[in-house]
Amino acid sequence: MSIEIKVPTLGESVSEATVAKWYKKPGDAVDADELLLELETEKVTLEVSSPSAGMLESVLKETGATVVVGEVLGTIKAGVKGAGPAMSASEDTKAGKSSEAAGPLSPEAAKVLAILSPSAAKIAAENQIDTTSMVGSGKDGRVTKGDVLDVTASLGLGSARVAGASQEPRVKPEENSVMSDKPVERVRMSRLRKTIAQRLKDSQNTAAILTTFNEIDMTNVVALRARYRDEFEKKHGIKLGFMSFFIKASVEALKAIPSVNAEIDGDDLVYKNYYDLGVAVGTEQGLVVPVLRGADHKSFAEIETEIAGMGKKAREGKLSMADLSGGTFSISNGGVYGSLLSTPIINPPQSGILGIHKTQDRPVAIGGKVEVRPMMYIALSYDHRIIDGKEAVTFLVKIKEAMENPERLLLGL
Repeated sequence: MSIEIKVPTLGESVSEATVAKWYKKPGDAVDADELLLELETEKVTLEVSSPSAGMLESVLKETGATVVVGEVLGTIKAGVKGAGPAMSASEDTKAGKSSEAAGPLSPEAAKVLAILSPSAAKIAAENQIDTTSMVGSGKDGRVTKGDVLDVTASLGLGSARVAGASQEPRVKPEENSVMSDKPVERVRMSRLRKTIAQRLKDSQNTAAILTTFNEIDMTNVVALRARYRDEFEKKHGIKLGFMSFFIKASVEALKAIPSVNAEIDGDDLVYKNYYDLGVAVGTEQGLVVPVLRGADHKSFAEIETEIAGMGKKAREGKLSMADLSGGTFSISNGGVYGSLLSTPIINPPQSGILGIHKTQDRPVAIGGKVEVRPMMYIALSYDHRIIDGKEAVTFLVKIKEAMENPERLLLGL
């Protein structure tokens, strides 16, 4: 009996996706709930698992195809044993010949090649790539064809074959009429990257974005964190970072300046009396902003734990649409990359975003004397249609006061 593999529900307001990668090919054996392929939406990557044990009978939507909810991606032949990941006789012979021609493989590498997919094993053998120390991107760390291609490309091996076999469409330099004599590589933008580009541009085109700045003397919060860092980690099992302080400070500032936590809806201003803060996370696929909900009701330990969990899910591509929806205000930490100052772009329909940056020792005037203090620049980008300059400046002053007197955050003052 054939069972259809269908595109699952993609999330609120998302109707289509792109087939990012198939992990199985027709004829392969599959277990129930085994990962078959990944779909890429405008926000997240979704895993599609096998609805039944059996054999992958057909693939109806190849990598790169655009699909909609409910569309059939392929079929499973239930109860039928597939060939599994083993090489066909012809592929095994070719891989063996390539390996012999290039020289003998180590026993460890030969053992690993036996459990690779045929295409991955063939490329690894031809290029004498030792896969024993590789951590694959496939299920359970399995080394895939793409993983091996990435290694060969980084080593400058088999460049013509790699360019032709890569999952992302590329063109040769001579096919580019503009730079026909220059070495270039053309890669199709992912759906996530295209969505990021479009939304950031829409934000600039729609909102009247302005940025105001201030700076924070981080002396007291650095000292407080150093004093309780070990005890905090021992009790709660999570490191005490600065982000929890900034989230707490932001909540207090948002309560004082409600317009920064509001949005424009047609001719109305919608003031939100809840505090779901987005925390920007950079990943290899692009920037995502998972939401910390009810930030005003969470302890420092709860905030740090949730932030760590969201970051891990983001890097693994496991964020859901629910994780990314409904934020009222966002924080972007460019300091983790060494940024000293920036002007973040609003994440619509929000009206403000706080940019925090690298803490750096600088000379400052303290009580008529010059002292070296750990200083941080902060920035608030805001929609001037709803937030006035006075409110924006006051908001940053509130952040500054809270961070320079962190005991007030702990006491709820």
